[in-house]
Amino acid sequence: MLKISNHYVSKIVFVLLFVEVLVLIGAAYAGAAVRLLDTSATGAPHFEHFLTSAIAFAVAIIFSMSAMGMYQLNFSEGLRNPFFMKLMPSFLMGFVILTLVFYVAPELYFGRGILILVFVIAAGGIFTARMIFFKTSEARFLESRIIFLGGGPLAKECSDLADQSNKYHRYDIAGFIPVPSEELCIAPERLLKVREGDSLVSLANQYDVAEIVVSVQNRRGGFPIKELLDCKLQGIKVTDAATFFERETAQIRVDSLQPSWLVFGGGFDQSFIRTFMKRGFDLICSTIILALSFPVMLVTALLIFLEDGAPVFYSQERVGKDGHPFKVLKFRSMRNDAEKGGKPQWAAQDDPRVTRIGNFIRRVRIDELPQILNVFKGEMSFVGPRPERPYFVEQLIEVVPYYNVRHSIKPGITGWAQVRYGYGASAEDALQKLQYDLYYVKNNSLFLDVLVLIDTLKVVLFRGGR
Repeated sequence: MLKISNHYVSKIVFVLLFVEVLVLIGAAYAGAAVRLLDTSATGAPHFEHFLTSAIAFAVAIIFSMSAMGMYQLNFSEGLRNPFFMKLMPSFLMGFVILTLVFYVAPELYFGRGILILVFVIAAGGIFTARMIFFKTSEARFLESRIIFLGGGPLAKECSDLADQSNKYHRYDIAGFIPVPSEELCIAPERLLKVREGDSLVSLANQYDVAEIVVSVQNRRGGFPIKELLDCKLQGIKVTDAATFFERETAQIRVDSLQPSWLVFGGGFDQSFIRTFMKRGFDLICSTIILALSFPVMLVTALLIFLEDGAPVFYSQERVGKDGHPFKVLKFRSMRNDAEKGGKPQWAAQDDPRVTRIGNFIRRVRIDELPQILNVFKGEMSFVGPRPERPYFVEQLIEVVPYYNVRHSIKPGITGWAQVRYGYGASAEDALQKLQYDLYYVKNNSLFLDVLVLIDTLKVVLFRGGR
């Protein structure tokens, strides 16, 4: 895994992305070259801006492919992967984006004839690159060989995660090194034979291991800290279980988390520069989306009024940064008597209180658009944890560890938990979403915000998540 702006990115996906950027830029130049072979051709590109035009083309297509989920790879399906069916829709979305770019910056336009050739060459190049990529994905050099230090419940949980043939990262588990103080939960045949005098370094070298995952719950008495340091000095990666979970699931698991890991670990950037960049990102994104979605918002307001009368909007108290309450503004998607008993209720998928128009706008997230006003007021960010009602927050703080940590930053219209997890209608669901929220709070950056926006677009297109 690579770590970019505190966010873990698969090396495999990063390499594929890099190759496809080169393919797309190369396709732009190839299309221009083929077109210019015809000396009578008109509309030749302005070569002083052509590199910028080629980069704009590559960025538009990569963004569209990301929004279509084409970088969520599944190597077990290989070329049968349905994402190959999304190549043409991705190019169609890219064409729309490029049309807007060319309208705003006409000097980047490189001619209709060239553009057609570029799309044809790019489609062939992307398909060929992916065909080769999936054919070579079975190679063993893409696997990471690891050892788990520990043989108890935590080691079993870590190994189950590694055994899932993760679509982004493959592991070859060399075995487990049990610790005497733990209850053994691993099959005996998976335990490594450790002879007297063997060190962790010698075992790692013997089994050609690149990483040791420390999956020991109780580290008192006999914990080989010096040997782990020797491993690290010899270039062998040493990772604790909390970091392993964070890296592989993009969550922070609270059930096996040591408080010191949060205190002494990296992340939780609340610096002036990060705050300034996030506020600028919020204002730019909100302005653009408000301008693009204003006609949709007008139609939505009219349809809500025609189906269920006034009010079109509803305002509800939510808990914001540092626990301060604020009023969130949304399009009303439920009946006027949704909480006629006066007691707050969890919103659920297929909730019977939701109107027909409300069901649609919730699926495509149009109901969230009025929260842009909360962003302008500084009460919310565009990306952040979903704000909850005080009634539920009081309950969740009592039963969910570290729940208040999510209130250290502003809540968001969309967020890491919303694009990664479905509807939450219980304390257990809240725990799962909190683990994603903690990951975002710890690792939040401009890069991660952009990824959340892309995933949000994907959720809207395929009507998934929440």
